[in-house]
Amino acid sequence: MKKIFVLINLLLIASLITAQEYDPSADTLRFEGEYHLRNIRQLTFGGNNAEAYWSFDNKELVFQSDWEKINSQGCDQIFKIKADGSAYKDGERYKLISTGKGRTTCSYFLKDGRIIYASTHAADTLCPESKMFAAGRYVWLIYDTYDIYVAGPDGSDTKLLIGGKGYDAEATVSPDGKYVVFTSTRSGDLELWRYEIETGELLQLTDRLGYDGGAFFSPDSRSIVWRASRPKGEEAEVYKQLLKEGYVEPKALNIYISDIDGNNVRQVTELPGANWAPFFHPDGKKILFSSNHHSLDKGGRVFDIFMINIDGTGLEKITNSGTFDAFPMFSFDGKKFVFCSNRNADRKPSRDTNVFIADWVENPDERDTGFKAVK
Repeated sequence: MKKIFVLINLLLIASLITAQEYDPSADTLRFEGEYHLRNIRQLTFGGNNAEAYWSFDNKELVFQSDWEKINSQGCDQIFKIKADGSAYKDGERYKLISTGKGRTTCSYFLKDGRIIYASTHAADTLCPESKMFAAGRYVWLIYDTYDIYVAGPDGSDTKLLIGGKGYDAEATVSPDGKYVVFTSTRSGDLELWRYEIETGELLQLTDRLGYDGGAFFSPDSRSIVWRASRPKGEEAEVYKQLLKEGYVEPKALNIYISDIDGNNVRQVTELPGANWAPFFHPDGKKILFSSNHHSLDKGGRVFDIFMINIDGTGLEKITNSGTFDAFPMFSFDGKKFVFCSNRNADRKPSRDTNVFIADWVENPDERDTGFKAVK
């Protein structure tokens, strides 16, 4: 009995220490209603910084940036940073990984610390044309000069990993280190493909008309989650024409999951607007994603991160900044959460997209449900 009382006392002390460690008044980047996020810290401070993803040892992040302070190219290049924001031994905080030429996107760590990313540098050392609208529609450019490269942890020894005719990009790596999943137009449409790292074997995973992209693996490496459009009728004809011209319109996207061989496809969300940037929760039973479905009546410019069960139930809003929040990813130990946002501590409107890291709170308590932002 005495041992039980001692244990209870220790748990109470630990609880008090934990409560004292969190200071809501210092959490200036947190917004009310963000129950699952604590101790939000900003890692970049200008320009457009996006798609920040964890190294497998949870110590670093790799991301793309056009921030003038670190990138003079004029379009996105790939950088890495320590997750705690500290400098490397040479005093630099942001390490250039890509060649500094062409345009890059969608970087990710391999298990051995090397980094993969897509780049147009082989076709042209200059930034390719950038365009936000085509035929009056908001579009993303699908550069057919994107190929997927692999570089050493310091950006050296850059080699072509996946190339060929058409767009090859949006590559991510399975936690078991066996596969890369990526998006390609090699079949004539934007489809998901799987690349086996050991053998180089390719497997097409999707084959329905529409944009299949931005795929990630589940924690057990047995499933994938991705965004997809499924245009029909006139919209299908528009989709095909835009793709022929090198564009895709990301306005009607939903979240899908399947086995890693492309079988057993299930649609997770059935929401209006753009539902994209999905990532599995560490338990493998939920998915986080970015969406503007809740702001369409106001122009659809506000994107928040939501969480949903893989069966499509239990939709829950995670971010509440009233701006742009996207690209969620958990550290591999499930303790930290990285995302990109237009938020800032002074709450002033900004078009800068920066990288933020937070502690993930799986079971919010009164400090979270009752959080009041400091104004």
